Amino acid sequence: MKLSPFALLAITTTTSATVSSAFVLPQTSSSTFLRTASTETNFNLGMVPGSDTSTSTPITTEEEQKALSKKAQRLQFMKSDQFYRNGFKEVRKDVEDVMENQFKSNLVDTLKSNSFVIEREGVRVHLASDFGFCWGVERSIALAYEAVKHFPDRKVHITNELIHNPEVNDNLQAMEVNFIEKNADGQGGKDFSVVGEKDVVILPAFGASFEEMKLFNEKDVEVVDTTCPWVSKVWNTVDMHQKKGLTSVIHGKYAHEETVATTSFCEDYICVKNMDEAKMVTDYILNGGDKAAFLEYFKNAVSEGFDPDTMLKNLGLANQTTMYKKETRAIGQLLQKTMMEKYGPVDADKHYMEFDTICDATQERQDAVHELVENADKLGLDFILVVGGWDSSNTAHLLEIPMNAGIRSFHINRAECISADNTITHRTMDGEIVTEPFITDLGKNVVMGVTSGASTPDAAVQDSLDSIFMLSKLAGSDE
Repeated sequence: MKLSPFALLAITTTTSATVSSAFVLPQTSSSTFLRTASTETNFNLGMVPGSDTSTSTPITTEEEQKALSKKAQRLQFMKSDQFYRNGFKEVRKDVEDVMENQFKSNLVDTLKSNSFVIEREGVRVHLASDFGFCWGVERSIALAYEAVKHFPDRKVHITNELIHNPEVNDNLQAMEVNFIEKNADGQGGKDFSVVGEKDVVILPAFGASFEEMKLFNEKDVEVVDTTCPWVSKVWNTVDMHQKKGLTSVIHGKYAHEETVATTSFCEDYICVKNMDEAKMVTDYILNGGDKAAFLEYFKNAVSEGFDPDTMLKNLGLANQTTMYKKETRAIGQLLQKTMMEKYGPVDADKHYMEFDTICDATQERQDAVHELVENADKLGLDFILVVGGWDSSNTAHLLEIPMNAGIRSFHINRAECISADNTITHRTMDGEIVTEPFITDLGKNVVMGVTSGASTPDAAVQDSLDSIFMLSKLAGSDE
């Protein structure tokens, strides 16, 4: 049973965050909440796994405020009458219709009903079995659209891109939502002076930093929180790290919006973007080294005052939800092995714990691309097309899978990347945007695989495929 983001409004949270003591990250379910209403873990648009839903006494003094953890303060912010996480029912049907018109694809529906295969204009398309919008993204868009309709006479701002998808953000700009700009000093701060009293501020799917949430709590503004519940789950996890006296090791990109928000809820942390950086950390744990050089390398990826000599003794692992899941598991195994070597198997569990913060939807899309890759020879794939925002982390990781397997692949952010002169503008694994010849032989039938990131609407996939069908059709008419 597939649930719309609107149906999720009626579902409530019944479980707490999963903790894996000692070392092993538990295997997660292969089903997403978009597809099945689980009786074990269900979500309301305002609830997250492991969230504290109990009531608490209002804070009365500055001293009491300082004594609270950042999570506790966040929960206080969320109790405000000007803080919204459940949407606005009176405009829901209108928003549902708008989203259906903007994002639905008849072609993709046909692919799904035809075993994910279709052939048109001499092009045979194999669609990945899991692809496109996850329920967290759909929920975020629904909340943002509802906010604009619910506050028609208010100035509406958003602290960042809602999701990493150009069409969705273009739609919000067309709805006159103001995207708050970063300061010109290059330090990553934002110009919140544009936010006036009684304005509306949307927090994007990646979440907002603790400092931003605190600022808006102190302003006379309406806050609409569209943060993905899986991101909030990570925040709850790093709060648990703090309570257990652990330094948070975040597998993520320190400048990514989600990781910026997550680290703002940490006390002591270090971010590692890949296995190589994780090995630098574990080497320091076991062998020490040049402290100044270590801190210089990680200067943008550690908490203020970070001391690797004292803060790498007790660790907890969490991750940016859109990272490559297998790499997170490998990093966890590396940290496990390191702590066992450093402290022995008996005491290692006193120095290291893992918490399951990997998003199911991210993993399912990665697994589906792996399936395409494993069957590439059997299917006779000429290439794999990956559709999604160029700054989308989860989409970039989808590209890595076929590229690392030696399969010709392209990551485009919209259909216009495919030109009538048979060239394609795409993002490489290194992040470079290049233009090159596309289909090598339009005189023969083309066999391709296609997938899309968790923030990519089906309509974007259809538009991209239509461009390829047109190329093939024009080539056939010239013969």
